[in-house]
Amino acid sequence: MSDLERITFNPDICGGKPCIRGLRVRVRDVLELLAAGASPAEILADYPYLEAADITACLRYAAAQVDHPVFPVAAE
Repeated sequence: MSDLERITFNPDICGGKPCIRGLRVRVRDVLELLAAGASPAEILADYPYLEAADITACLRYAAAQVDHPVFPVAAE
């Protein structure tokens, strides 16, 4: 299973928001925990049904969402 295959979308789970492997753990939940300073080890301890690769998948998914071209601004 590739990293991004761990991220699933189901309208019956969390309103179709991106979740981890069909579990009721949203990508956003994991990202917010990381942003608040939780370590991956702490997250895995609090959510024993998650795997380290799930956290990596959340980060890769977030990175893909913000990937956009940057166009140089023309000088006047």
